Amino acid sequence: AIRTAKERGWNVIVADANPQALGISLADRFEQVDLKDREGMETMARRYQTAGRLDGVFTAGTDFSTTVAWVAEKCGLPGIPYAVACDATDKQRMRARFKAAGVACPDFVGLRAADDPEVALERLSFPLVVKPVDNMGARGVRMVGNAGELRNAVALALKASRTSRAIVESYMDGPELSLDAIVYHSKAAICGVADRHIRFSPYFVEMGHTMPSDLPQARREEAETIFRRGIAALGITDGAAKGDIKVTSEGPMVGEIAARLSGGYMSGWTYPYSSGVDLTGAALNVAVGLPPGNLAPVERNSSAERAFISIPGTVGQISGIDAAERTENIRDVFLLIRPGQKVTFPANNVQKCGNVISQAPTREEAIQRAEEAVRAITLRLEPDNPESDAFLMGFSDDDYLNHRFAFRLEQPENIEALDSMPPLWEGGGSPSADAGEIALGSRGDIRVFALPQIDAEESTDWHGMSLPVAFEKVLAATQAQSCSRPEPGRLVLGSLFWRCFLKGGIQGGVYLIDTARKYLAEERSLAGILQREGAPC
Repeated sequence: AIRTAKERGWNVIVADANPQALGISLADRFEQVDLKDREGMETMARRYQTAGRLDGVFTAGTDFSTTVAWVAEKCGLPGIPYAVACDATDKQRMRARFKAAGVACPDFVGLRAADDPEVALERLSFPLVVKPVDNMGARGVRMVGNAGELRNAVALALKASRTSRAIVESYMDGPELSLDAIVYHSKAAICGVADRHIRFSPYFVEMGHTMPSDLPQARREEAETIFRRGIAALGITDGAAKGDIKVTSEGPMVGEIAARLSGGYMSGWTYPYSSGVDLTGAALNVAVGLPPGNLAPVERNSSAERAFISIPGTVGQISGIDAAERTENIRDVFLLIRPGQKVTFPANNVQKCGNVISQAPTREEAIQRAEEAVRAITLRLEPDNPESDAFLMGFSDDDYLNHRFAFRLEQPENIEALDSMPPLWEGGGSPSADAGEIALGSRGDIRVFALPQIDAEESTDWHGMSLPVAFEKVLAATQAQSCSRPEPGRLVLGSLFWRCFLKGGIQGGVYLIDTARKYLAEERSLAGILQREGAPC
């Protein structure tokens, strides 16, 4: 938005509580004001308005559309009323507006901190979704299937709410779409319909989106119709709107509608790449009272955004960014983490490590190139980390069923081999049952016991990498070698390696080998490594 405004010759003032905010260097002026402080923002805005230098106020992809509306209303600038922005931000108020206007949305119950969560069960039945009423990025959002999960999820949502309120609503089945619209004089022009790729139930983590949607045209048009009805129900007359629409077995239903352009790289990247339309420029026009301009697509491309994620730990090295950027049809690679930073397995959309965006003539090619670029990137974690250990050695049916395992073994020969495999061999002798008394010192390099039919495994990880390819990448990254039997003078990792690899993918395998090497270098007992072995793989 800043770049677009500057390209037009507009004078741009940016505001943020953070004096190191990345956009500051692009703008003409910076004002250090907390965006939650709407009165402080109003005072700052009036100062510029008095000098005759303020024509509009704008945000995109943030949860501060209420601050924008407050300033616009108080200063008589183009925009929507503050009450409308609040309705489009507070999920409970939003649902009430939809219900009053007959716009299809899930049944819901609002809760405060003092309420018993089970009062929601008087009106609703499982499965349910619990959310904070006033947060974004899927923070504090979780699906629940019983009363115990409900209580825990409500506590999480209340903690993530700025007003200590939560909403419990019926779960909507079916694919989810993300839509943008520019609204001018109460007429909404749909600007992009994308398929959202949601993973890791019971959480709702968007691992990417693809533009345009491949749903049948009739289903897309139904979703667009309900989106327009939701915009009208909220009272968004001049500005932007972003919608999450579920295409359920009972028809399309509104998940949420925000009074702003979408985040997640859609409005500013994937839609312009696919359509040739400058959506941000159109929204800026409306923000200063101008017509949005021609919004008809001038190109027919596809664009795919894909995220890359990490298991818990601390980032040691990042490799493959250059290779991702060189991938054909890749337009952008956004790296959101750095070495030394703590990372976690995502439970919301702000815990991902980065994103890649492609532009290609066909949907299939756009998806293929984006996924290739993601698979080129490797985040190597620092070894011997309790948070990494807890994730790699933890096991639950929920983890397995909801794809918080990178891989699943499918070949009977491999499963049988793993079932009979000890955690490790030391020095080529018998399995190390008395490892607490063994100090390895520098007894040669590390080997990994191979599975007999690994090339037949077809499982893929969170980024679409196959199990055999990922295993070879682990060996290449660590310079370890596979073997079919114990070797004299060598440490051979058995089921301990496969536990880490199957749970954590390339990261898990590399982490375990790096940790074992650290023990070797420090002449530490193998007991520390074997303590990582929990339930059988």
